[in-house]
Amino acid sequence: MLPIEHLRKSNTIENLWIYILTLLKTKKREIYGWELLVLIKKEFNFKPGKITPYRVLYRLEKDGFVKSGMKGRRRIYQITRNGERELELAKEFYKKILNKLQKK
Repeated sequence: MLPIEHLRKSNTIENLWIYILTLLKTKKREIYGWELLVLIKKEFNFKPGKITPYRVLYRLEKDGFVKSGMKGRRRIYQITRNGERELELAKEFYKKILNKLQKK
């Protein structure tokens, strides 16, 4: 695997939680799991596996970063305050790295 391919994979599929939290925050509405797959492809131009987002959502909910509920037959998700804080930490992390890369 080429270095850039590894970088793309580690910053997309392997860190899917960042994209899920971003969508839940920016859409400012409840989103169901299947819809996340479509939005990730549309907004971030990569396609995670069909099951992976659900596994990530389960873990995010278990850790208190998202909350869910049933609406009809669909489970819908919303970001929590803890999720918003975690997303801000991720953004700061990336900003620091980009700043250092641009200085060189």
